[in-house]
Amino acid sequence: MIFDYAALGLTLRSHPLLLLREQLSKMKLMTAAQLCDLPNGRLARACGIVTMRQQPYTAKGVVFVTLEDETGHVNVIVWKALKERQRPALLRSRLLAVYGTWQRDVESGGDVCHLIAGHLQDLTPLLGGLTTQSREFC
Repeated sequence: MIFDYAALGLTLRSHPLLLLREQLSKMKLMTAAQLCDLPNGRLARACGIVTMRQQPYTAKGVVFVTLEDETGHVNVIVWKALKERQRPALLRSRLLAVYGTWQRDVESGGDVCHLIAGHLQDLTPLLGGLTTQSREFC
């Protein structure tokens, strides 16, 4: 798996977080699939490999992060104030834990969901020798 990620940036084997799931579950970090069932406004914790960071000029300092785990993707919104307080974790993490509030857009039928970040934690050391890269649009 490590060689797959080094050469291709992905693997056809088990997802790396599947190997870490027991440890992440003990930290009460949910999977993308578990988040899908949460109601709007619920406190939530998620963790994933950072696949994308975006900060559009029109977003007034807001950063959008996409996390990937063995069950899917989680879209994260990081407001400007948190970005300024936790810049190293936001910009350097390859494996990021996010503690925040689950937001489900009820007007869209609940199909549009985001995790509004309240705290970020860099868990990159758990990846060991696995190298990952995110797409940066900042």
